[in-house]
Amino acid sequence: MLQPTRTKFRKAHKGRIHGNASRCNIMNYGSFGLKALQPERVISKQIEAARVALTRHMKRQGRVWTRVFPNIPVSKKPTEVRMGKGKGSPEFWACRVKPGRILFEVDGVSEQIAKEALYKASAKLPIKTKFIRRFS
Repeated sequence: MLQPTRTKFRKAHKGRIHGNASRCNIMNYGSFGLKALQPERVISKQIEAARVALTRHMKRQGRVWTRVFPNIPVSKKPTEVRMGKGKGSPEFWACRVKPGRILFEVDGVSEQIAKEALYKASAKLPIKTKFIRRFS
């Protein structure tokens, strides 16, 4: 699973996801892509599950680019622990995704295969997504 090698701070604030994506909102690499339509935190396990579903359906043909990286540590307190006594320890890594962000890009396969593969990948993600194609 994806996680940063090192970070400046061990724990992060929860924060809110406001507005639309201003970066990573246009296709740079592939011919087909998966665009987020909702704001949400996507965790590293979900990104990895989507990537595996994508490459499996494509039968390892073509090329896949992952345009999101989980760099936010999400902390959790253990179960049945009373309130207070500080913040919990970091449990997993997440990525804040804004609407309009490109999550995955695919190239080297037909449009039908790419559409089906990206649909299967979108089923692993907690947000609504949209299939897009590059007009070049």
